[in-house]
Order: sequence, then C-alpha cells, then structure tokens
Amino acid sequence: MDFEELLKLIKEELIRVLGESYSEYKEETKEDIEAFLAASRVKLERWTTLLVSEDLTVTDYEWLVKSQKDILVLEALYKAGASKRRLGHLKNKIIKTVVDTVVRAVL
Repeated sequence: MDFEELLKLIKEELIRVLGESYSEYKEETKEDIEAFLAASRVKLERWTTLLVSEDLTVTDYEWLVKSQKDILVLEALYKAGASKRRLGHLKNKIIKTVVDTVVRAVL
C-alpha cells in the first residue's frame, strides 16, 4: 500500500464530494481539508496499516478516524460564514468519506 497515493485519493474524493454539496465554499473547503489531512497524516497512516494487516476492524478504524473530528476545525469555512450546524454536517461527511475511501482502496 502506497500511503502517499492513498492520501492523494482521499483528498481528491473529499474535494469532489464536498464540492457537490458546498460548491460556494470550494476554496475554503480545500484549505480545511488539506489542514485536516496534514494534522491527521501520521495517525491515518498508522491506522490504515493496522486495517490492512487486519489488526483493526473497519468499525475500529471508523471510530479512530471519528476521534480526529475535534482537529477538523474548518476555520476557513467558519470565517466564510458557514453555520455551526452546517459545519457539523460537513465534519460528519468528511469523516465518512475518509473511511469509505480507505476501505474501498485497501480492502
């Protein structure tokens, strides 16, 4: 598994999925996604390796990725005027997309 390629795939998928629902915030979304992935990179790589080696279940992996929700600040979107409720939905969509993309790519 090439984690760099997987990270690139995750980023592309997040931008695509979020662009469909939040097109008015495309640039802000991209900045926030990049910041989240940079902050989560080491943990995502470790957890993905454990998932591939079957030392983690998909449920465990999802739980761990959800634990990163607090570092998913979405500062650029907040400054652009997105409501807290909308930001909450967006965070959930980001987490789900990361998990779904990884599971499809590595399992």
